[in-house]
Amino acid sequence: MHRRDLRGLISRPTLAETYHFRDSIDQAVGQLLEQSDDAQLAEIEPIVTLGLHHEQQHQELLLTDIKHVLAQNPLYPVFQPAPVAGVGDPGSGNNGNASTQPGPAIPATTIPPQRFVEFDEEIVSIGHDGPGFSYDNESPRHRALVPAFSLSNRLITNGEYLEFMEAGGYTRSEFWLSLGWTTVNEQRWRAPLYWIERDGAWWNFTLSGIRPVNEAEPVTHISYFEADAYANWAGARLPTEFEWERVAADLPIAGNFVDDERFHPAPLAGGSSNENTLHQIYGDVWEWTRSAYLPYPGYRAGPGALGEYNGKFMCNQMVLRGGSCATSRNHVRVTYRNFFQPEKRWQFTGIRLARDPS
Repeated sequence: MHRRDLRGLISRPTLAETYHFRDSIDQAVGQLLEQSDDAQLAEIEPIVTLGLHHEQQHQELLLTDIKHVLAQNPLYPVFQPAPVAGVGDPGSGNNGNASTQPGPAIPATTIPPQRFVEFDEEIVSIGHDGPGFSYDNESPRHRALVPAFSLSNRLITNGEYLEFMEAGGYTRSEFWLSLGWTTVNEQRWRAPLYWIERDGAWWNFTLSGIRPVNEAEPVTHISYFEADAYANWAGARLPTEFEWERVAADLPIAGNFVDDERFHPAPLAGGSSNENTLHQIYGDVWEWTRSAYLPYPGYRAGPGALGEYNGKFMCNQMVLRGGSCATSRNHVRVTYRNFFQPEKRWQFTGIRLARDPS
């Protein structure tokens, strides 16, 4: 197997070859469906449906891989120019690249202080059990006791994460898990992935090129280790996936998804200060939870290759929830469980804080 962190260096087929391959697959699948009888279709349908949802996952991974590849280029090329409010036109510069002249971080002038919404202890139903598609790791649906907690009404911003950095967050071991502290020192982390410091100012490489860090935007491309360390520094913690699902169950699936073609987290719109209103639950960034990726009670992986789709990864990974700016809107559900190893940073991952009762 090729190393995941180096897969962007593998040569690619040409665009024409890629389209030709896709056409051949479409024709073969179409022919299979047309020639199958009802009994065969009943067997094929769940596999084709799974394949379509799997393709949506890979469309998201394509964007994150493209960003990783372009970030290795010292010219910081633009994938798609997309002006962002408060940042200016990223499409200026040589060959469509954003300007690379040093400049200050853009302050968060419209984002209100985060507030924590309180929730009482409750036994809730967790997992998928109803119409529509779901992955096998979202079931069986089961009951879970969720003790009283409070959840931040919005995501952590770049500006807030800068405060953690300026307070020596990357040099103070007391905030870090042991393995996280080892990783920080081995990898020499001192900022989120794609952040670049020039002449004392922080810049952020995006799919629209390089631009000064916008302090109002949700911080992204951070590992579980960094999210956990920030939470410890802030006197809080990360939510469990059960806390997140309980809160999200009554909220509409709306937010900044790939369908909007922004390809980057967006500042909180409106700047509402209503302490009981939860923002950015869906979209923008995948939210790290403190829950290990484990099977639900009663889970059994299916037979054959399809049973390996999720079950074989239930070790040494952490759960993320909510989707991101690279996720398709119709791909996300309240029960959707994403998962990554705690050191991974190339996905659009971010932070929402939780607290226990004082």
